[in-house]
Amino acid sequence: MGAEAIKNHLNTLGLTQPGEIHANLRAPQLYEASIARGESTLTNMGALRVETGVHTGRSAQDRFIVKNDATRDVVWWDNNKGMSEEGFANLKADMMAHAAGKELFVQDLYGGADKASRLNVRVITVKAWHALFIRNLLIRPDQSELAGFDAEFTVINLPDFEADPERHDCRTGTIIACDFQEKLVLVAGTSYAGEMKKSVFSYLNFLLPASGTMPMHCSANHGEAGDSAVFFGLSGTGKTTLSADPNRTLVGDDEHGWNEDGIFNFEGGCYAKTIRLSAESEPEIYSTTQRFGTVLENVVLDENRAPDFDDGSLTENSRCAYPIHFIPNASDTGMAPHPKNIIMLTADAFGVLPPIAKLTPAQAMYHFLSGYTAKVAGTEKGVTGAQATFSTCFGAPFMPRHPSEYGSLLRDLIAKHNVDCWLVNTGWTGGEYGVGNRMPIKETRALLTAALDGSLKNASFREDENFGFMVPESVADVDTSILNPRGTWSDASAYDAQAKKLVGMFADNFKQFEAHVGDDVKAVALKAE
Repeated sequence: MGAEAIKNHLNTLGLTQPGEIHANLRAPQLYEASIARGESTLTNMGALRVETGVHTGRSAQDRFIVKNDATRDVVWWDNNKGMSEEGFANLKADMMAHAAGKELFVQDLYGGADKASRLNVRVITVKAWHALFIRNLLIRPDQSELAGFDAEFTVINLPDFEADPERHDCRTGTIIACDFQEKLVLVAGTSYAGEMKKSVFSYLNFLLPASGTMPMHCSANHGEAGDSAVFFGLSGTGKTTLSADPNRTLVGDDEHGWNEDGIFNFEGGCYAKTIRLSAESEPEIYSTTQRFGTVLENVVLDENRAPDFDDGSLTENSRCAYPIHFIPNASDTGMAPHPKNIIMLTADAFGVLPPIAKLTPAQAMYHFLSGYTAKVAGTEKGVTGAQATFSTCFGAPFMPRHPSEYGSLLRDLIAKHNVDCWLVNTGWTGGEYGVGNRMPIKETRALLTAALDGSLKNASFREDENFGFMVPESVADVDTSILNPRGTWSDASAYDAQAKKLVGMFADNFKQFEAHVGDDVKAVALKAE
């Protein structure tokens, strides 16, 4: 779509006097603009490196959903912050006035590889690198499709605008304001680019369940036979790393839908963590950081402009954003058949959970609603030692509806398609964080291979006395000792105490969901002693 049509759209939003409009520029043009404007630096291998300033991660406490007829009785308000229609209207008017005369970069993109349910998304930014980021992350239309592009959902990102808590009904100068009735998101006061992609994800999470499509915070891949697998997990648990398997086709690394036809990627790119990234451990992802087109976010460069992925002085949340075709074995369609396996990833920093466990459908529902992982020191301000995190549906910040809606959809799909479910711990073994060691990725990959090729189902299993799931006793090419976490601790009684503590955390967290689950899930729910 041309600049004139986009200008007419801006007029309907209240921006009547925009500056120059750069519509749907491609990577070379966005590189030139970003560097010329002093937004970014070229690395020694051609990637575009940017810094986001104070905000190096999502501002979850500054995300709001407007309370109106579309959301009032649908949104899970215990988990989402409400905003008045008046506050949003004031914010929109003030941001449009702020944008008057400014140079704008506009990208028209798709959210969703499934053509029947995809969302036409327009993203409007004042930074060229933000336009390149979202162009990398969402699905890029063909040139012929742009001619008649009709935006259904709009994201406007003005990082240099500061919100007024009193006038705009918000918390700070930073705001991510979502009006699902107007199909508009306003982002201000933060340069962290992940806010844009998660705004699209949040709207799809609001929109799709009503039509029977399950939106998922997950990665996905499939084998030669089309045997697809879904990997649920919170940040840092290995969604991106483990789905980038050279022996399987990558469908996507973060957001998918599951409907009657199978699974499909919401995005057309990947947003991978780069802290301590190496060519040896993650060759496919590492290679994307060494080429033109990738955006490196908050990655430290040395004197030769080479990325130093071991340097976390800017943030532990350094990232790279690249089109999915930068991964050699990525899917051309972003679609795959119904999954045969669901993997729920957790990084257990308490060192209690086994590296893999088989879940019954009821246990899968329980762990999906629990969404457990653990943060460790350095990942967020104020976190010292290990800290349990329960984020329902493995993505509570992006879930506008009550988790029982997503859980029920998942339960029905698992039953209909006879899916095997596994819990995989990518965290610690031999002791908690600071004492034990991180689970070896080689062992994790071997266990996943056995699960995905079906051979793990033939193993001998034992029932875990603390968590009730089934744990394999031996697996080919895997050190048998790590399969029994209690045996990896030097002090078995210390393990028992830690396991009891974690069971209690699960039990306390799940109380909020007990009224929304069936008797089968209640029967497998962990009980505190």
